[in-house]
Amino acid sequence: MLTNSHHLIFVVIMRGIRRKEKAITDEDELKEILTSAKYITFAMCKGDDPYLVTVSHGYDHDKNALYFHCASEGKKINYLSVNNKIWGQALVDHGYASGECNHHYSTVQFSGEVEFLTNTDEKRGALTRMIDQLEENLSLRQTVKEKQLKEKAIKKVNIGKIAIHELSGKKG
Repeated sequence: MLTNSHHLIFVVIMRGIRRKEKAITDEDELKEILTSAKYITFAMCKGDDPYLVTVSHGYDHDKNALYFHCASEGKKINYLSVNNKIWGQALVDHGYASGECNHHYSTVQFSGEVEFLTNTDEKRGALTRMIDQLEENLSLRQTVKEKQLKEKAIKKVNIGKIAIHELSGKKG
Protein backbone atom coordinates (compact mmCIF):
# COMPACT_ATOMS: atom_id res chain seq x y z
CA MET A 1 0.00 0.00 0.00
CA LEU A 2 2.79 2.47 0.79
CA THR A 3 5.96 3.05 -1.14
CA ASN A 4 9.37 2.58 0.42
CA SER A 5 12.70 3.97 -0.71
CA HIS A 6 13.64 0.90 -2.77
CA HIS A 7 10.48 -0.45 -4.38
CA LEU A 8 7.24 0.99 -5.64
CA ILE A 9 4.14 -0.91 -4.66
CA PHE A 10 0.98 -0.19 -6.64
CA VAL A 11 -2.37 -1.01 -5.14
CA VAL A 12 -5.29 -1.32 -7.48
CA ILE A 13 -8.44 -0.61 -5.55
CA MET A 14 -11.27 -2.66 -7.03
CA ARG A 15 -14.05 -1.91 -4.57
CA GLY A 16 -16.49 0.62 -5.87
CA ILE A 17 -15.91 -0.26 -9.53
CA ARG A 18 -19.11 -1.98 -10.51
CA ARG A 19 -17.94 -2.91 -14.01
CA LYS A 20 -14.66 -4.70 -13.36
CA GLU A 21 -13.86 -4.85 -17.10
CA LYS A 22 -13.30 -1.07 -17.01
CA ALA A 23 -10.65 -1.27 -14.28
CA ILE A 24 -7.09 -0.49 -15.28
CA THR A 25 -4.82 -2.94 -13.48
CA ASP A 26 -1.64 -2.62 -15.54
CA GLU A 27 0.98 -0.55 -13.69
CA ASP A 28 2.53 0.78 -16.92
CA GLU A 29 -0.87 1.95 -18.18
CA LEU A 30 -1.53 3.76 -14.90
CA LYS A 31 1.87 5.50 -15.13
CA GLU A 32 1.25 6.47 -18.74
CA ILE A 33 -2.00 8.19 -17.78
CA LEU A 34 -0.21 10.15 -15.04
CA THR A 35 2.39 11.20 -17.60
CA SER A 36 0.04 12.06 -20.46
CA ALA A 37 -2.73 13.84 -18.53
CA LYS A 38 -2.53 17.61 -19.02
CA TYR A 39 -3.49 18.31 -15.40
CA ILE A 40 -4.50 16.63 -12.16
CA THR A 41 -7.25 17.53 -9.75
CA PHE A 42 -6.93 16.83 -6.07
CA ALA A 43 -9.10 17.25 -3.00
CA MET A 44 -8.02 18.38 0.44
CA CYS A 45 -9.86 18.78 3.70
CA LYS A 46 -9.51 21.13 6.66
CA GLY A 47 -11.94 20.18 9.41
CA ASP A 48 -15.29 19.68 7.71
CA ASP A 49 -14.42 21.93 4.76
CA PRO A 50 -13.34 20.17 1.55
CA TYR A 51 -11.43 21.99 -1.19
CA LEU A 52 -10.70 20.90 -4.74
CA VAL A 53 -7.97 22.28 -6.99
CA THR A 54 -6.69 21.57 -10.51
CA VAL A 55 -2.98 21.98 -11.27
CA SER A 56 -0.52 21.25 -14.05
CA HIS A 57 2.00 18.63 -12.99
CA GLY A 58 4.96 16.43 -13.72
CA TYR A 59 5.11 12.72 -12.85
CA ASP A 60 8.32 11.03 -11.66
CA HIS A 61 8.14 7.28 -12.44
CA ASP A 62 11.15 6.43 -10.25
CA LYS A 63 9.89 8.22 -7.14
CA ASN A 64 6.20 7.52 -7.83
CA ALA A 65 5.52 11.18 -7.16
CA LEU A 66 3.68 14.06 -8.77
CA TYR A 67 5.03 17.63 -8.72
CA PHE A 68 3.14 20.90 -9.06
CA HIS A 69 4.02 24.55 -8.55
CA CYS A 70 1.95 27.12 -6.71
CA ALA A 71 2.04 30.34 -4.74
CA SER A 72 3.61 30.34 -1.29
CA GLU A 73 0.37 31.43 0.34
CA GLY A 74 -3.32 31.02 -0.26
CA LYS A 75 -6.15 28.59 0.31
CA LYS A 76 -4.28 25.52 -0.96
CA ILE A 77 -1.35 26.21 1.38
CA ASN A 78 -3.72 26.87 4.30
CA TYR A 79 -5.45 23.52 3.81
CA LEU A 80 -2.27 21.50 3.24
CA SER A 81 -0.57 23.02 6.28
CA VAL A 82 -3.37 21.58 8.45
CA ASN A 83 -3.79 18.25 6.61
CA ASN A 84 -1.36 17.18 3.90
CA LYS A 85 -3.34 14.08 2.85
CA ILE A 86 -5.01 14.33 -0.55
CA TRP A 87 -7.11 12.32 -2.99
CA GLY A 88 -6.72 13.08 -6.67
CA GLN A 89 -7.42 12.17 -10.25
CA ALA A 90 -5.70 12.41 -13.62
CA LEU A 91 -8.01 12.30 -16.63
CA VAL A 92 -7.18 11.68 -20.28
CA ASP A 93 -10.15 12.64 -22.45
CA HIS A 94 -10.44 10.43 -25.55
CA GLY A 95 -13.54 12.26 -26.81
CA TYR A 96 -17.24 11.87 -27.15
CA ALA A 97 -18.44 8.82 -29.08
CA SER A 98 -20.87 10.40 -31.51
CA GLY A 99 -24.09 8.47 -31.92
CA GLU A 100 -23.40 6.32 -28.83
CA CYS A 101 -24.25 8.77 -26.02
CA ASN A 102 -20.91 7.77 -24.50
CA HIS A 103 -17.58 9.38 -23.71
CA HIS A 104 -14.17 7.67 -23.92
CA TYR A 105 -11.65 8.37 -21.16
CA SER A 106 -8.91 6.93 -18.99
CA THR A 107 -8.52 7.99 -15.37
CA VAL A 108 -6.17 7.33 -12.51
CA GLN A 109 -7.25 7.99 -8.94
CA PHE A 110 -4.60 8.33 -6.28
CA SER A 111 -4.09 9.07 -2.63
CA GLY A 112 -0.98 10.61 -1.20
CA GLU A 113 0.64 13.20 1.00
CA VAL A 114 1.96 16.59 -0.03
CA GLU A 115 5.25 18.06 1.09
CA PHE A 116 6.81 21.27 -0.16
CA LEU A 117 10.35 21.09 -1.45
CA THR A 118 13.04 23.35 -0.02
CA ASN A 119 16.15 21.84 -1.61
CA THR A 120 17.16 23.81 -4.73
CA ASP A 121 18.34 20.72 -6.63
CA GLU A 122 15.07 18.88 -5.91
CA LYS A 123 13.08 21.92 -7.04
CA ARG A 124 15.15 22.18 -10.23
CA GLY A 125 14.56 18.49 -10.95
CA ALA A 126 10.81 18.81 -10.37
CA LEU A 127 10.55 21.88 -12.61
CA THR A 128 12.59 20.17 -15.32
CA ARG A 129 10.26 17.16 -15.18
CA MET A 130 7.20 19.41 -15.41
CA ILE A 131 8.59 21.36 -18.38
CA ASP A 132 9.61 18.15 -20.19
CA GLN A 133 6.16 16.67 -19.64
CA LEU A 134 4.06 19.76 -20.36
CA GLU A 135 5.92 21.70 -23.07
CA GLU A 136 5.00 19.89 -26.28
CA ASN A 137 6.80 22.37 -28.53
CA LEU A 138 10.36 20.99 -28.52
CA SER A 139 11.82 24.19 -29.96
CA LEU A 140 10.36 26.19 -27.04
CA ARG A 141 11.23 23.67 -24.34
CA GLN A 142 14.81 24.88 -23.93
CA THR A 143 13.70 28.53 -23.90
CA VAL A 144 11.23 27.78 -21.11
CA LYS A 145 13.93 25.95 -19.15
CA GLU A 146 16.37 28.85 -19.51
CA LYS A 147 13.75 31.22 -18.09
CA GLN A 148 12.29 29.02 -15.36
CA LEU A 149 15.44 27.27 -14.13
CA LYS A 150 17.42 30.35 -13.15
CA GLU A 151 18.68 30.20 -9.56
CA LYS A 152 16.59 33.20 -8.48
CA ALA A 153 13.41 31.78 -10.05
CA ILE A 154 13.95 28.36 -8.45
CA LYS A 155 14.40 29.86 -4.99
CA LYS A 156 11.21 31.88 -5.42
CA VAL A 157 8.90 29.12 -6.71
CA ASN A 158 6.93 26.87 -4.39
CA ILE A 159 6.96 23.21 -5.48
CA GLY A 160 4.62 20.62 -4.02
CA LYS A 161 5.49 16.93 -4.16
CA ILE A 162 2.69 14.37 -3.89
CA ALA A 163 4.09 11.07 -2.64
CA ILE A 164 1.59 8.58 -4.06
CA HIS A 165 0.38 5.82 -1.73
CA GLU A 166 -2.45 4.22 -3.71
CA LEU A 167 -3.37 4.07 -7.39
CA SER A 168 -6.42 2.78 -9.19
CA GLY A 169 -7.65 3.34 -12.71
CA LYS A 170 -10.69 3.11 -14.93
CA LYS A 171 -11.35 3.51 -18.63
CA GLY A 172 -14.52 3.80 -20.59
